[in-house]
Amino acid sequence: MAAGLSAPARAAQPSLMDLPYGSDPKQRLDVYLPAHRQDAPVIVMVHGGGWRFGDKSQIPAWRNKVEHWTGQGIVVVTVNYRLLPQAHPLEQARDVARALAYVQRRAAQWGASAQRLVLMGHSAGGHLVSLLSADPAMAWQEGAQDWLATVALDSAALDPAEIMRQSPSPLYAHAFGTDPSYWEQASPLAQLQPTARPMLLVCSSRRTLPCPQAERFAGQMRALGGQARTLPVDLSHRSINAAIGLHPVYTAALDAFLAEAGLWAP
Repeated sequence: MAAGLSAPARAAQPSLMDLPYGSDPKQRLDVYLPAHRQDAPVIVMVHGGGWRFGDKSQIPAWRNKVEHWTGQGIVVVTVNYRLLPQAHPLEQARDVARALAYVQRRAAQWGASAQRLVLMGHSAGGHLVSLLSADPAMAWQEGAQDWLATVALDSAALDPAEIMRQSPSPLYAHAFGTDPSYWEQASPLAQLQPTARPMLLVCSSRRTLPCPQAERFAGQMRALGGQARTLPVDLSHRSINAAIGLHPVYTAALDAFLAEAGLWAP
């Protein structure tokens, strides 16, 4: 699947900004509401940034997908979470779980459904949503209900334990530290349970780590009785996020998975 992008129609603006799902200033989310909604499906988006950077207001990363999905009657939520060095990845995943629970509690107020919901994350955000989906117990502990499915966009950290046992880059060393038991706790692959939510793992065929990790993760998840598939794409790490809503073939593949998961009928 190669690039072939069309131009966005307009700039999306959040309908509800900086809603607090926790007491910390970083525990905030924005909500983009479609014009017409009744029991609308929801996509919760989690940004990347190496567990240290990133923000829900990064318009180039959100605009196209927000316009695409709100145009189809879907509520889109973008989430901030605490970052390194304030919070390590497990705490960040718990923040995302709290945000998910908050969205489900408030969904009816927005004309949205608490059950017809997909969790999606890019890069480090893909690691966080994969961790929650591999074993939903953390999300349940924070008050979240089951969600339909999860989409991980080009995460290269599905198995931090294996990465850290080799020669990790400073990015991974700073995120996961030196404790092997922590590596296992923060590893979506190591935490996989039969209760894992259905997953689509999108990976860049231009990079070394993401697709082999995604294939191994999906295979292990299927071996446990779960539903998982991979989607290798010939796009850069950044474009796998930014091209949603622009790249017609890639966007159609994502939409087909969302429809199959029960989010909506394209």
